Amino acid sequence: MLDHAEIIALCRAEHGDPYAVLGMHTDADGGLWVRSLQPGARSVAVLEAKTGRQIAELAHIEIEGVEGFFEGLMPRRRNRFPYRLRIDWEYGVQETDDPYRFPTVLGEMDVWLLAEGSHLRPFERLGAHLCEIDGVAGTVFAVWAPDAQRVSVVGDFNTWDGRRHPMRLRRECGVWEIFLPGVGAGAHYKYEIRARDGYLLPLKSDPYGFQAELRPSTASIVCALPKPVEPTPAAAGDELGTPLSVYEVHLASWRRADDGGFPDWQRLSETLIPYVVDLGFTHLELLPVSEHPFDGSWGYQPLGLYSPTARHGNPNGFRDFVHACHDAGLRVIVDWVPAHFPTDEHGLGRFDGTALYEHADPREGMHQDWGTLIYNFGRREVSNYLIGNALFWIERYGVDGLRVDAVASMLYRDYSREDGQWLPNVYGGRENLEAVAFLRRMNEVLGQEHPSASTYAEESTAWPMVSRPPSMGGLGFHYKWNMGWMHDVLDYMAKDPVHRRYHHNQLSFGMMYAFTENFILPLSHDEVVHGKGSLISKMAGDYWQKFANLRALYGYMWAHPGKKLLFMGGEIGQWNEWNHDHSLDWGLLDFPLHAGVRSLIRDLNSIYRSNPALHQVDFEPAGFEWVAPDDAECSVVAFVRWSRDHSRAILYVGNFTPVVRHGYRIGVPMPGRYRERINTDSEYYGGSNVGNGFEPVYADQVPAHGREWSLNLTLPPLAALYLEWIP
Repeated sequence: MLDHAEIIALCRAEHGDPYAVLGMHTDADGGLWVRSLQPGARSVAVLEAKTGRQIAELAHIEIEGVEGFFEGLMPRRRNRFPYRLRIDWEYGVQETDDPYRFPTVLGEMDVWLLAEGSHLRPFERLGAHLCEIDGVAGTVFAVWAPDAQRVSVVGDFNTWDGRRHPMRLRRECGVWEIFLPGVGAGAHYKYEIRARDGYLLPLKSDPYGFQAELRPSTASIVCALPKPVEPTPAAAGDELGTPLSVYEVHLASWRRADDGGFPDWQRLSETLIPYVVDLGFTHLELLPVSEHPFDGSWGYQPLGLYSPTARHGNPNGFRDFVHACHDAGLRVIVDWVPAHFPTDEHGLGRFDGTALYEHADPREGMHQDWGTLIYNFGRREVSNYLIGNALFWIERYGVDGLRVDAVASMLYRDYSREDGQWLPNVYGGRENLEAVAFLRRMNEVLGQEHPSASTYAEESTAWPMVSRPPSMGGLGFHYKWNMGWMHDVLDYMAKDPVHRRYHHNQLSFGMMYAFTENFILPLSHDEVVHGKGSLISKMAGDYWQKFANLRALYGYMWAHPGKKLLFMGGEIGQWNEWNHDHSLDWGLLDFPLHAGVRSLIRDLNSIYRSNPALHQVDFEPAGFEWVAPDDAECSVVAFVRWSRDHSRAILYVGNFTPVVRHGYRIGVPMPGRYRERINTDSEYYGGSNVGNGFEPVYADQVPAHGREWSLNLTLPPLAALYLEWIP
């Protein structure tokens, strides 16, 4: 019989090695014993699995202060055999397979890779996985908690009782595992963890849970691991030379459901996708879709990195949504947050009673701005948790790219910290060497495993070579957001046109560094929240001038070197600052000026995609030529965009004053005809319809701007012109 101390430890859920005592065991005399812990049971019998014949009834061992432990010797049995348990409960009789009769789940190679922290796809082994063992269907649970004294899986299948299913510790890798027969898809579960000091932690959601409850509930849900998705083919030829125009969306507030709630994936497929396609965007970027407890974080404080948020339906719905995007010709980028995570007690914070995913020292592990915890990038298991997650979204849901949030906060140990509030690196510097190594490794792995996938860095500092390969000393991103361009241009557009002559360099300065990175020009969600106002409200001038300025801004942006990104609502000239609790103000489209802005975005995307001069050479000087960079007095800028072979050209001219300029002569690089393809002052967009008409303008052999040939143009007020060279 089992020692009383061990029985008491089991019944109090304090035993650290339940598989050593529960299930079927042979004693020193060769006797075969079965032990089972079933709190609340009236009796427990052992049945032969094949025939259902009762072999023995287990004795209930009564010890003061504990109950529910049963054990018994199997009569006339020396060899192990498959068995089931018949349990008599107060509410009825249950027949079930005993979890403790099954062998270990993790193979030796898995254990070794997990211990080393080098398993590329840890989500294939950790978490909850539907499977069949020895012909018995159920779910394998595995969770990394190396410093825990005891871990149990609890759920709606065991009355959330941590005594019923304590797990086995694979000491080599710190992973606890158990196979629970009969537990299927849809079961709700968490982990009950007793820390090394004996303290019982709050119930923890599964870090690798593939589905989660809708907030405010926080349980993980057993869900089949999505099957691998065939990757989207890479763009033909030079991917950096293809059109990339991104519509950034917060799904919950783009258009609310009819009842005011969250739209589901099917509704979004039917409404959002055709809308974005009609406007001519090439990519749809989603604010984080990982599960997160607080709506007001917009997904940027996630706790279920492997769970598509339940706000819009189940994981299969998200997978179908991505497929629908691809079928419509849209690529999908999801915002990904490896920088930090919130402190909610059901999450990763002090997961096994220690600082497991985060740093123990708050000078390294606490984000000062957001009150969140910073991942310990130097711990291989944590790094692999995140890199595996990056692979997960691309491989299992078909996502085409990841926009990595808050990269600047990862790169610097002193980010948003005063002296004395941060710890230097091993060389005494402020650079977070572990985060740098993580980002490089993440980008290397994605590049090796999925060359067609792209990564985008939200990085706002002067850190060099963000979008250069690690082999060159870079971080390995494909693109970097150009925050400097965005701040300069928005600041310029907010100034009264009478003062713009003194700030002309804000339009031109971006070209000083335009080719140091592969830049995306972002007018993102961050620019229309927290009291910053909407894009149109930032524009200078009266009502009409605000619209003209907004159209001029978009004209400048779509002509400027760099890929494009626009947050939802910007295309309709929304007056109100973005509110994540409400839909966009769709009623504005009943007014011509608002509808005109959307028409302009549609036409800008059309010419951007169709004319290689506007997208083919974004990241090299060969695709750009200044014509008039320094006419500060008139607040006019002009440049030419070239295709790679110089067979196509677009002349951009921007007039950032409300003055019509007749007879403005612009030097051009070659003779011939130039046709006005975009005029943001067109009446079609709500403008005053000043311009150069539909007929081509012929170059005169009159010197201007250092060129032999020039055009005599009429420049509309607060407007941009695109003139296409016709050979």
